[in-house]
Amino acid sequence: MDSLKVTGNLEWDGLHRPQIFYAMAAIFSGLFLSVIDGSICNVALPSISKELQVSSSDSIWVVNGFQLVVMMFLLPFSSLGELKGFKQVYLTGLVVFLVGSLCCTFSVTLTQLVLSRMLQGVGAAMVMSVNGSLVRLIYPKKHLPKGFGLNAMVVALAAVAGPTLAAGILAVASWPWLFAINIPVGVVTFYFAWKYLPDNPTRIEGRRFDYRSACMNALTFGLFIGTLEAYAHGASLTWVFGGLVLLLAVGTLFVRQQLSQPYPMLPFDLLRIPVFGLSVLTSICSFTSQMLAMVSIPFLLHHTFGFDAVRTGLFMTAWPLVIVFASPVAGFLVGKIHAGLLGGIGLLIMSCGCFLLSTMPASAPQMLLIAGLMLCGLGFGLFQSPNNHLMLSSAPAYRSGGASGMQATARLVGQTTGATLVALMFHLTPDSAPHNALLLAGVLTFVGAFVSSSRVKAKRVER
Repeated sequence: MDSLKVTGNLEWDGLHRPQIFYAMAAIFSGLFLSVIDGSICNVALPSISKELQVSSSDSIWVVNGFQLVVMMFLLPFSSLGELKGFKQVYLTGLVVFLVGSLCCTFSVTLTQLVLSRMLQGVGAAMVMSVNGSLVRLIYPKKHLPKGFGLNAMVVALAAVAGPTLAAGILAVASWPWLFAINIPVGVVTFYFAWKYLPDNPTRIEGRRFDYRSACMNALTFGLFIGTLEAYAHGASLTWVFGGLVLLLAVGTLFVRQQLSQPYPMLPFDLLRIPVFGLSVLTSICSFTSQMLAMVSIPFLLHHTFGFDAVRTGLFMTAWPLVIVFASPVAGFLVGKIHAGLLGGIGLLIMSCGCFLLSTMPASAPQMLLIAGLMLCGLGFGLFQSPNNHLMLSSAPAYRSGGASGMQATARLVGQTTGATLVALMFHLTPDSAPHNALLLAGVLTFVGAFVSSSRVKAKRVER
């Protein structure tokens, strides 16, 4: 540990106009592509299974393969960004993502498509793993909350806009165009990223990439996601139990190994910082709740209110529409209200929206339904950017890669857990699953609000 030394421009304070606008456009575009591709092909799964002549259950691997690879490689690539440069990892990720998109476009069998989606996932993991670190490099410290606010808005919109965008594309073209459209957007994004993104201002001399930790991390998170997905999709309990035992064994070895590292890939050094650790926990609670709601609400609208797919999509637009306005406002308020308190208020509002939706009968006025969706969007929009700002700014500058990777990991762990919990609700209480899932989302956001507010008195790292 003594041989490791932080060098470089320790006083770095972001970019200036007009370069800052081009740089943010580059990372917003790449982030939007990588996040939205996690869900954009969901709507097309029936068409894909029919054209490729595979079962509906097998076609789900088009989604699962992408998600699995992203989770496995987020933290290794964030660590690589600290060593080789966030810009370099981001540019490489865009290239890999574009090659994967091209392969998806010309896939003619399910095996080819799943492997191509996994290649896309590698590129998406590289882009997402360093995104938060690049925001921190681009924006001056006094404007950093605005940057995180806009970044949070992009993530939120991409997470919920996939099915809507896919429906628009499929209305005029076949499913390969869901992937082909990435290519021109990605090429333009690469150009702006190559020209305007800054290099790392600081480096840690004497540090080497830990390949053993990378393999253990990939195996641990791969087993975690794989076990959850197996249970959610009705695999035999023998396989699920076997995966769980293997996960506990590998995970224990991985954690013990990481605890002895000065700069661990699974960032225990950052998790020991009270504000950072609480922010990760709050993020997992909030994204679990978000996915519980986003997956269960379409079933609620269809089964309880009798909406068709088009009407369901239109009503659900109320959630992201409010986020467009709430996230920038939250970024502005971070400098005036403690981010932990602001995030707690946001989660309380979201909790009220979830509780309202969970108790809504079929006879409820449609305006009340829209109000519940807007409360969820408003609360989540007020929470996300303050939480991201507090999480990333609480870490030392030379560990921003680990912080950024952990931020994305917490989001995906929460979203995966939320989707699995919805499947569990349908298994346990099929007749009332959407209402119960929303009730659980309300409880989790309430718990998240309490954890978020506790950060007001939590200590930050000494810089």
